[in-house]
Amino acid sequence: MTEPADDILTRPLGVDDAGTPPPKTRAAGLIARARQPWVVTGIAAALLVSAFGLLVALGDPQGGEPSARAMIDLRDAPPAPKAPEKPAVAALAPPQAESTPQQQRSAEELENASGVTVFRPPGTAPSEAVVIRVPPANAPRLAAAPDPRLAEQGRHGIMPRLGEGRLRALDVYARPEEPGSGPRIAILVTGLGIGQSATAAATARLPQAVSLAFAPYGNEVERAAARARDAGHEVFLQVPMEPFDYPDSDPGPQALLAALKGPENGERLAWAMSRFPGYVGLVNLMGGKLIADPAFEPILREIGARGLGFVEDGTVPKGPPPANKTRTPYARAEIVLDAVPRPEAIDTELARAETQARANGFVLVSSGGSLMSVDRIARWARNLDAKGIRLVPVSVALRGAPKRLSKAD
Repeated sequence: MTEPADDILTRPLGVDDAGTPPPKTRAAGLIARARQPWVVTGIAAALLVSAFGLLVALGDPQGGEPSARAMIDLRDAPPAPKAPEKPAVAALAPPQAESTPQQQRSAEELENASGVTVFRPPGTAPSEAVVIRVPPANAPRLAAAPDPRLAEQGRHGIMPRLGEGRLRALDVYARPEEPGSGPRIAILVTGLGIGQSATAAATARLPQAVSLAFAPYGNEVERAAARARDAGHEVFLQVPMEPFDYPDSDPGPQALLAALKGPENGERLAWAMSRFPGYVGLVNLMGGKLIADPAFEPILREIGARGLGFVEDGTVPKGPPPANKTRTPYARAEIVLDAVPRPEAIDTELARAETQARANGFVLVSSGGSLMSVDRIARWARNLDAKGIRLVPVSVALRGAPKRLSKAD
Protein backbone atom coordinates (compact mmCIF):
# COMPACT_ATOMS: atom_id res chain seq x y z
CA MET A 1 0.00 0.00 0.00
CA THR A 2 1.38 3.38 -0.92
CA GLU A 3 1.25 6.49 1.19
CA PRO A 4 -0.93 9.35 0.10
CA ALA A 5 0.81 11.94 -1.98
CA ASP A 6 -0.13 14.68 0.40
CA ASP A 7 1.70 12.98 3.33
CA ILE A 8 4.83 12.52 1.31
CA LEU A 9 4.83 16.08 0.10
CA THR A 10 4.11 17.68 3.46
CA ARG A 11 6.48 15.54 5.73
CA PRO A 12 9.84 17.21 6.50
CA LEU A 13 12.88 15.66 5.02
CA GLY A 14 14.79 13.26 7.34
CA VAL A 15 11.74 12.34 9.55
CA ASP A 16 10.39 8.79 9.73
CA ASP A 17 6.81 7.71 9.55
CA ALA A 18 6.32 8.22 13.37
CA GLY A 19 7.37 11.76 13.14
CA THR A 20 10.79 11.24 14.81
CA PRO A 21 13.90 12.12 12.95
CA PRO A 22 16.35 9.24 12.83
CA PRO A 23 19.31 9.55 15.21
CA LYS A 24 22.48 10.64 13.71
CA THR A 25 24.61 8.38 16.04
CA ARG A 26 24.15 5.25 18.22
CA ALA A 27 24.42 7.21 21.53
CA ALA A 28 21.96 9.73 20.33
CA GLY A 29 19.63 6.88 19.54
CA LEU A 30 19.88 5.49 23.02
CA ILE A 31 19.20 8.86 24.58
CA ALA A 32 16.23 9.37 22.36
CA ARG A 33 14.81 6.04 23.37
CA ALA A 34 15.41 6.80 27.10
CA ARG A 35 13.26 9.86 26.81
CA GLN A 36 10.28 7.80 25.81
CA PRO A 37 7.48 7.97 28.53
CA TRP A 38 7.26 4.26 29.06
CA VAL A 39 11.02 4.08 29.67
CA VAL A 40 10.92 6.90 32.26
CA THR A 41 8.03 5.22 34.07
CA GLY A 42 9.88 1.91 34.22
CA ILE A 43 13.05 3.50 35.62
CA ALA A 44 11.07 5.31 38.36
CA ALA A 45 9.31 2.08 39.35
CA ALA A 46 12.63 0.26 39.56
CA LEU A 47 14.06 2.94 41.85
CA LEU A 48 11.05 2.70 44.17
CA VAL A 49 11.33 -1.07 44.37
CA SER A 50 15.05 -0.79 45.16
CA ALA A 51 14.43 1.75 47.94
CA PHE A 52 11.74 -0.45 49.54
CA GLY A 53 14.08 -3.43 49.39
CA LEU A 54 16.82 -1.50 51.20
CA LEU A 55 14.32 -0.40 53.91
CA VAL A 56 13.22 -3.96 54.52
CA ALA A 57 16.77 -5.25 54.54
CA LEU A 58 18.32 -2.62 56.77
CA GLY A 59 15.21 -1.86 58.93
CA ASP A 60 14.13 1.57 60.22
CA PRO A 61 11.66 1.36 63.17
CA GLN A 62 11.35 5.11 63.28
CA GLY A 63 9.92 5.20 59.77
CA GLY A 64 12.42 7.80 58.67
CA GLU A 65 11.56 10.23 61.48
CA PRO A 66 14.40 12.11 63.19
CA SER A 67 15.74 10.24 66.25
CA ALA A 68 18.43 10.60 68.87
CA ARG A 69 20.00 8.32 71.47
CA ALA A 70 21.07 9.18 75.01
CA MET A 71 22.85 6.99 77.54
CA ILE A 72 21.19 6.75 81.00
CA ASP A 73 23.41 5.83 83.93
CA LEU A 74 21.41 3.91 86.60
CA ARG A 75 22.50 4.64 90.15
CA ASP A 76 21.27 3.37 93.52
CA ALA A 77 18.91 5.71 95.37
CA PRO A 78 20.51 7.43 98.38
CA PRO A 79 19.47 5.85 101.73
CA ALA A 80 16.55 7.54 103.51
CA PRO A 81 17.58 9.55 106.56
CA LYS A 82 16.84 7.73 109.82
CA ALA A 83 14.30 9.27 112.15
CA PRO A 84 15.79 10.35 115.44
CA GLU A 85 15.17 7.77 118.11
CA LYS A 86 12.80 8.85 120.85
CA PRO A 87 13.85 8.18 124.38
CA ALA A 88 11.83 5.52 126.14
CA VAL A 89 9.09 6.98 128.30
CA ALA A 90 8.24 5.39 131.60
CA ALA A 91 4.69 4.19 132.19
CA LEU A 92 4.17 6.93 134.74
CA ALA A 93 6.50 9.79 133.89
CA PRO A 94 6.69 12.81 136.23
CA PRO A 95 4.56 15.67 134.93
CA GLN A 96 6.35 18.42 133.08
CA ALA A 97 6.62 21.89 134.54
CA GLU A 98 3.88 23.54 132.55
CA SER A 99 0.54 24.80 133.70
CA THR A 100 -1.35 22.92 136.39
CA PRO A 101 -4.47 22.23 134.23
CA GLN A 102 -2.40 20.51 131.54
CA GLN A 103 -0.70 18.33 134.16
CA GLN A 104 -4.06 17.31 135.58
CA ARG A 105 -5.41 16.36 132.18
CA SER A 106 -2.36 14.22 131.47
CA ALA A 107 -2.70 12.39 134.77
CA GLU A 108 -6.38 11.70 134.17
CA GLU A 109 -5.70 10.41 130.65
CA LEU A 110 -2.98 8.13 131.97
CA GLU A 111 -5.25 6.86 134.72
CA ASN A 112 -8.14 6.11 132.32
CA ALA A 113 -5.91 4.46 129.75
CA SER A 114 -4.04 2.22 132.20
CA GLY A 115 -6.97 1.07 134.33
CA VAL A 116 -5.20 1.86 137.59
CA THR A 117 -6.39 4.38 140.17
CA VAL A 118 -4.16 7.29 141.20
CA PHE A 119 -4.70 8.80 144.65
CA ARG A 120 -3.66 12.35 145.58
CA PRO A 121 -4.38 14.46 148.64
CA PRO A 122 -7.49 16.60 148.16
CA GLY A 123 -6.82 19.94 146.51
CA THR A 124 -3.30 19.11 145.35
CA ALA A 125 -1.92 19.04 141.83
CA PRO A 126 -0.03 16.12 140.28
CA SER A 127 3.47 15.75 141.64
CA GLU A 128 6.35 13.35 141.21
CA ALA A 129 5.06 11.21 144.07
CA VAL A 130 1.84 9.35 143.34
CA VAL A 131 0.17 6.38 144.99
CA ILE A 132 -1.16 3.74 142.64
CA ARG A 133 -3.62 1.02 143.60
CA VAL A 134 -3.04 -1.96 141.32
CA PRO A 135 -5.54 -4.84 141.50
CA PRO A 136 -3.90 -7.81 143.23
CA ALA A 137 -2.83 -10.75 141.15
CA ASN A 138 -5.31 -12.99 142.96
CA ALA A 139 -8.27 -10.68 142.23
CA PRO A 140 -11.24 -12.70 140.92
CA ARG A 141 -11.66 -12.78 137.17
CA LEU A 142 -14.99 -13.12 135.43
CA ALA A 143 -15.85 -16.14 133.30
CA ALA A 144 -15.43 -15.78 129.56
CA ALA A 145 -18.53 -14.86 127.59
CA PRO A 146 -20.42 -16.18 125.80
CA ASP A 147 -20.24 -19.56 127.49
CA PRO A 148 -21.41 -22.19 124.93
CA ARG A 149 -23.34 -23.96 127.69
CA LEU A 150 -25.41 -20.81 128.27
CA ALA A 151 -25.89 -19.50 124.72
CA GLU A 152 -28.12 -20.23 121.77
CA GLN A 153 -28.62 -18.71 118.34
CA GLY A 154 -31.72 -16.53 118.18
CA ARG A 155 -33.32 -14.54 115.41
CA HIS A 156 -31.32 -11.40 116.30
CA GLY A 157 -28.09 -13.03 117.49
CA ILE A 158 -26.69 -14.97 120.43
CA MET A 159 -29.09 -15.15 123.38
CA PRO A 160 -28.65 -16.51 126.92
CA ARG A 161 -30.35 -19.73 127.91
CA LEU A 162 -30.60 -21.99 130.93
CA GLY A 163 -27.88 -24.64 130.82
CA GLU A 164 -28.03 -28.30 131.71
CA GLY A 165 -28.60 -28.97 135.38
CA ARG A 166 -30.25 -25.52 135.63
CA LEU A 167 -26.90 -23.80 135.14
CA ARG A 168 -27.61 -20.04 135.15
CA ALA A 169 -25.86 -17.06 133.61
CA LEU A 170 -26.66 -15.30 136.89
CA ASP A 171 -24.20 -17.66 138.62
CA VAL A 172 -21.57 -18.15 135.89
CA TYR A 173 -21.12 -14.50 134.82
CA ALA A 174 -21.44 -12.92 138.30
CA ARG A 175 -18.47 -11.43 140.09
CA PRO A 176 -17.65 -13.44 143.21
CA GLU A 177 -18.07 -11.67 146.52
CA GLU A 178 -14.75 -11.20 148.25
CA PRO A 179 -14.59 -12.63 151.77
CA GLY A 180 -15.04 -10.30 154.69
CA SER A 181 -17.48 -9.15 157.34
CA GLY A 182 -19.33 -5.99 158.26
CA PRO A 183 -21.93 -3.86 156.47
CA ARG A 184 -22.12 -4.15 152.70
CA ILE A 185 -23.23 -1.82 149.92
CA ALA A 186 -24.01 -2.88 146.34
CA ILE A 187 -23.93 -0.12 143.70
CA LEU A 188 -25.47 -0.37 140.23
CA VAL A 189 -24.43 2.32 137.71
CA THR A 190 -26.87 2.54 134.78
CA GLY A 191 -27.12 4.24 131.39
CA LEU A 192 -23.69 3.19 130.10
CA GLY A 193 -22.69 2.22 126.57
CA ILE A 194 -23.98 5.40 124.90
CA GLY A 195 -21.63 8.18 126.06
CA GLN A 196 -18.05 7.03 125.48
CA SER A 197 -16.43 9.35 128.04
CA ALA A 198 -18.78 8.41 130.88
CA THR A 199 -18.57 4.71 130.00
CA ALA A 200 -14.77 4.77 129.95
CA ALA A 201 -14.65 6.70 133.23
CA ALA A 202 -17.01 4.27 134.97
CA THR A 203 -15.04 1.27 133.71
CA ALA A 204 -11.64 2.64 134.74
CA ARG A 205 -12.33 4.69 137.86
CA LEU A 206 -14.96 2.78 139.80
CA PRO A 207 -14.00 -0.14 142.06
CA GLN A 208 -14.38 -3.56 140.47
CA ALA A 209 -17.19 -4.51 142.85
CA VAL A 210 -19.43 -1.80 141.35
CA SER A 211 -21.81 -3.37 138.81
CA LEU A 212 -22.43 -1.63 135.47
CA ALA A 213 -25.63 -1.65 133.39
CA PHE A 214 -25.52 -0.97 129.64
CA ALA A 215 -28.34 0.39 127.49
CA PRO A 216 -28.85 -1.56 124.24
CA TYR A 217 -28.55 1.37 121.85
CA GLY A 218 -24.84 2.20 121.62
CA ASN A 219 -22.98 1.25 118.42
CA GLU A 220 -20.07 -0.01 120.52
CA VAL A 221 -22.12 -1.50 123.35
CA GLU A 222 -20.78 -5.04 122.89
CA ARG A 223 -17.19 -3.85 122.97
CA ALA A 224 -17.84 -1.51 125.92
CA ALA A 225 -19.46 -4.30 127.94
CA ALA A 226 -16.54 -6.62 127.17
CA ARG A 227 -14.07 -3.97 128.39
CA ALA A 228 -16.04 -3.58 131.60
CA ARG A 229 -15.95 -7.33 132.21
CA ASP A 230 -12.22 -7.41 131.45
CA ALA A 231 -11.78 -4.71 134.10
CA GLY A 232 -13.58 -6.90 136.66
CA HIS A 233 -17.10 -5.40 136.66
CA GLU A 234 -20.10 -7.68 136.36
CA VAL A 235 -22.55 -6.25 133.85
CA PHE A 236 -26.31 -5.94 133.38
CA LEU A 237 -28.48 -5.26 130.33
CA GLN A 238 -30.95 -2.38 130.45
CA VAL A 239 -34.26 -3.01 128.67
CA PRO A 240 -36.38 -0.02 127.52
CA MET A 241 -39.87 -0.17 129.07
CA GLU A 242 -42.98 2.00 128.92
CA PRO A 243 -43.15 4.80 131.54
CA PHE A 244 -46.36 6.35 132.86
CA ASP A 245 -46.05 9.46 130.67
CA TYR A 246 -45.31 7.60 127.43
CA PRO A 247 -44.92 8.87 124.68
CA ASP A 248 -43.94 12.23 126.20
CA SER A 249 -41.09 10.28 127.80
CA ASP A 250 -39.87 7.78 125.26
CA PRO A 251 -37.41 5.06 126.33
CA GLY A 252 -36.44 4.47 122.71
CA PRO A 253 -37.09 2.01 119.86
CA GLN A 254 -37.92 -1.61 120.66
CA ALA A 255 -39.41 -0.56 124.01
CA LEU A 256 -41.65 -3.07 125.79
CA LEU A 257 -45.19 -1.67 126.03
CA ALA A 258 -48.12 -2.63 128.23
CA ALA A 259 -50.52 -2.53 125.25
CA LEU A 260 -48.54 -5.00 123.15
CA LYS A 261 -49.42 -8.67 123.09
CA GLY A 262 -47.09 -11.21 124.63
CA PRO A 263 -45.37 -12.34 121.39
CA GLU A 264 -44.67 -8.74 120.35
CA ASN A 265 -43.02 -7.88 123.66
CA GLY A 266 -41.19 -11.21 123.49
CA GLU A 267 -39.74 -10.29 120.10
CA ARG A 268 -38.56 -6.92 121.38
CA LEU A 269 -37.08 -8.54 124.47
CA ALA A 270 -35.21 -11.01 122.26
CA TRP A 271 -33.72 -8.12 120.28
CA ALA A 272 -32.43 -6.48 123.46
CA MET A 273 -31.03 -9.72 124.89
CA SER A 274 -28.99 -10.27 121.70
CA ARG A 275 -27.04 -7.02 121.95
CA PHE A 276 -24.06 -8.39 123.92
CA PRO A 277 -23.19 -11.47 126.00
CA GLY A 278 -22.05 -11.97 129.57
CA TYR A 279 -24.69 -10.11 131.60
CA VAL A 280 -26.10 -11.58 134.82
CA GLY A 281 -29.52 -9.95 134.63
CA LEU A 282 -31.75 -7.22 133.25
CA VAL A 283 -32.50 -3.71 134.53
CA ASN A 284 -35.41 -1.46 133.63
CA LEU A 285 -34.83 1.62 131.48
CA MET A 286 -37.80 3.75 132.61
CA GLY A 287 -40.73 1.31 132.74
CA GLY A 288 -43.00 2.49 135.58
CA LYS A 289 -46.20 1.72 133.69
CA LEU A 290 -45.12 -1.67 132.36
CA ILE A 291 -43.78 -2.94 135.69
CA ALA A 292 -47.11 -2.10 137.36
CA ASP A 293 -49.10 -3.78 134.58
CA PRO A 294 -50.02 -7.50 134.31
CA ALA A 295 -48.19 -7.49 130.94
CA PHE A 296 -44.92 -7.53 132.88
CA GLU A 297 -45.49 -11.00 134.37
CA PRO A 298 -44.75 -13.01 131.16
CA ILE A 299 -41.68 -10.84 130.58
CA LEU A 300 -40.41 -11.59 134.07
CA ARG A 301 -41.13 -15.29 133.50
CA GLU A 302 -39.06 -15.26 130.28
CA ILE A 303 -36.17 -13.57 132.08
CA GLY A 304 -36.10 -16.24 134.77
CA ALA A 305 -36.45 -19.06 132.24
CA ARG A 306 -33.20 -17.94 130.64
CA GLY A 307 -31.26 -18.11 133.90
CA LEU A 308 -31.20 -14.35 134.55
CA GLY A 309 -32.32 -12.00 137.31
CA PHE A 310 -34.09 -8.64 137.25
CA VAL A 311 -33.16 -5.45 139.11
CA GLU A 312 -35.49 -2.48 139.43
CA ASP A 313 -33.28 0.60 139.61
CA GLY A 314 -35.52 2.51 142.01
CA THR A 315 -36.35 5.35 139.63
CA VAL A 316 -40.00 4.30 139.12
CA PRO A 317 -42.69 4.98 141.75
CA LYS A 318 -42.68 2.28 144.38
CA GLY A 319 -45.71 0.01 144.34
CA PRO A 320 -46.65 -3.55 145.13
CA PRO A 321 -44.18 -6.10 143.76
CA PRO A 322 -45.13 -7.52 140.35
CA ALA A 323 -46.59 -10.97 139.98
CA ASN A 324 -43.71 -13.43 140.02
CA LYS A 325 -45.14 -16.92 139.99
CA THR A 326 -41.96 -18.45 138.62
CA ARG A 327 -39.87 -16.79 141.35
CA THR A 328 -37.47 -15.08 138.97
CA PRO A 329 -34.65 -13.52 141.05
CA TYR A 330 -35.80 -9.93 141.69
CA ALA A 331 -34.34 -6.97 143.62
CA ARG A 332 -35.09 -3.27 143.93
CA ALA A 333 -32.64 -0.43 144.64
CA GLU A 334 -33.49 1.29 147.92
CA ILE A 335 -31.59 4.53 147.23
CA VAL A 336 -31.06 6.45 143.99
CA LEU A 337 -27.85 8.39 144.53
CA ASP A 338 -28.32 11.05 141.84
CA ALA A 339 -32.08 11.58 142.04
CA VAL A 340 -31.00 15.19 142.63
CA PRO A 341 -28.08 15.57 140.18
CA ARG A 342 -25.79 17.77 142.28
CA PRO A 343 -22.46 16.79 143.86
CA GLU A 344 -23.53 17.65 147.42
CA ALA A 345 -26.82 15.77 147.00
CA ILE A 346 -24.97 12.65 145.79
CA ASP A 347 -22.61 12.84 148.77
CA THR A 348 -25.61 13.07 151.09
CA GLU A 349 -27.19 9.94 149.59
CA LEU A 350 -23.92 8.05 149.87
CA ALA A 351 -23.77 8.93 153.56
CA ARG A 352 -27.36 7.71 153.94
CA ALA A 353 -26.40 4.43 152.26
CA GLU A 354 -23.63 3.99 154.84
CA THR A 355 -26.09 4.53 157.69
CA GLN A 356 -28.61 2.10 156.23
CA ALA A 357 -25.94 -0.54 155.61
CA ARG A 358 -24.77 -0.29 159.23
CA ALA A 359 -28.35 -0.64 160.42
CA ASN A 360 -29.46 -3.52 158.15
CA GLY A 361 -26.19 -5.10 157.05
CA PHE A 362 -26.87 -4.62 153.34
CA VAL A 363 -28.24 -1.95 151.02
CA LEU A 364 -28.65 -1.86 147.23
CA VAL A 365 -28.31 1.58 145.59
CA SER A 366 -28.29 2.79 141.99
CA SER A 367 -26.96 5.78 140.09
CA GLY A 368 -26.90 7.13 136.57
CA GLY A 369 -23.64 6.95 134.65
CA SER A 370 -22.89 10.67 134.29
CA LEU A 371 -19.32 11.86 134.75
CA MET A 372 -20.37 13.76 137.87
CA SER A 373 -21.95 10.69 139.47
CA VAL A 374 -18.96 8.51 138.60
CA ASP A 375 -16.61 11.09 140.10
CA ARG A 376 -18.53 11.36 143.40
CA ILE A 377 -18.77 7.57 143.80
CA ALA A 378 -15.06 7.12 143.01
CA ARG A 379 -14.06 9.77 145.60
CA TRP A 380 -16.34 8.27 148.24
CA ALA A 381 -15.07 4.71 147.67
CA ARG A 382 -11.46 5.64 148.51
CA ASN A 383 -12.11 5.66 152.28
CA LEU A 384 -14.41 2.66 152.62
CA ASP A 385 -11.75 0.44 154.17
CA ALA A 386 -11.25 2.92 156.97
CA LYS A 387 -15.02 3.03 157.54
CA GLY A 388 -15.31 -0.75 157.76
CA ILE A 389 -17.75 -0.95 154.83
CA ARG A 390 -17.43 -3.38 151.94
CA LEU A 391 -18.56 -2.98 148.36
CA VAL A 392 -20.17 -6.10 146.90
CA PRO A 393 -21.55 -6.81 143.40
CA VAL A 394 -25.27 -6.39 142.75
CA SER A 395 -25.67 -10.09 141.96
CA VAL A 396 -25.44 -10.69 145.73
CA ALA A 397 -28.98 -9.29 145.97
CA LEU A 398 -30.22 -11.74 143.32
CA ARG A 399 -28.53 -14.98 144.30
CA GLY A 400 -30.21 -15.40 147.66
CA ALA A 401 -31.29 -13.29 150.62
CA PRO A 402 -28.48 -10.84 151.48
CA LYS A 403 -26.85 -11.60 154.78
CA ARG A 404 -28.01 -9.40 157.63
CA LEU A 405 -25.81 -8.18 160.43
CA SER A 406 -25.48 -10.54 163.34
CA LYS A 407 -24.54 -9.64 166.88
CA ALA A 408 -21.04 -10.87 166.18
CA ASP A 409 -20.76 -8.46 163.23
